[in-house]
Amino acid sequence: MKFLPIILILIYPFNLSASVPNDRHIVVEGKAQITAAPDLAVLTFETESKNDSSLAAKKDVDKRINDFLNGLNRFEIDEKNVSASSIVTSPNYYYTEEDKKVLDGYIASRTIKVTLHKIQHLNELLNFALEAKVNEIQNIEFQSSRKEALKEEVFANAVENAKRKGRTMASAFDARLGKVYSINSANQNQRNRYGFNDNIERVEVTGSRIEAEEFESGRYLQKNIVFSASVDVVFDLEVK
Repeated sequence: MKFLPIILILIYPFNLSASVPNDRHIVVEGKAQITAAPDLAVLTFETESKNDSSLAAKKDVDKRINDFLNGLNRFEIDEKNVSASSIVTSPNYYYTEEDKKVLDGYIASRTIKVTLHKIQHLNELLNFALEAKVNEIQNIEFQSSRKEALKEEVFANAVENAKRKGRTMASAFDARLGKVYSINSANQNQRNRYGFNDNIERVEVTGSRIEAEEFESGRYLQKNIVFSASVDVVFDLEVK
């Protein structure tokens, strides 16, 4: 009668307290990764105005936002792809050398978020925003419209990777991969990395206020989206 020792594969640290059978078994981590070029961008802008009165500051911000919204149709951005915060006004103070608090006008601000599906027009949209004096670009997030489908695909690939690893290791020890005993964990994540793409330009301006004349057109490296998944599986082992 053949005796086959318990085989344990650990590509990454695995929680040994997880449920495993008392019989012969193998623990495998399957991993997969898919890289996709983004086809849409979510942009967050803020505009801020300082004036002698709270009302004047608010009116200035309202005009900037309205000018910006009125021009979005040329980028094929409709209302469902725009969201805006409530306007915020507050007094602005400074302190003298004698540590005296002095009122220095009022500040009004408002944040607006826009989803751009025609990603090749990203630079044009940024220039337009700056011309409309919506002059703080808080964040630009590249995304894929196929996000959910890609997440499903990468998870399926991770499962196949686990099966393939299990079969290979079992065969090396003159055994066969048995049925799945347990699936102990499954993780998915998404991250951005730089890669070349002809369709869009890379613009990374996070929390920076810039003026229209300071922004020059150009072609840059841009972020590709990396979808990854991993799954830890316990298989039974069968002796040949």
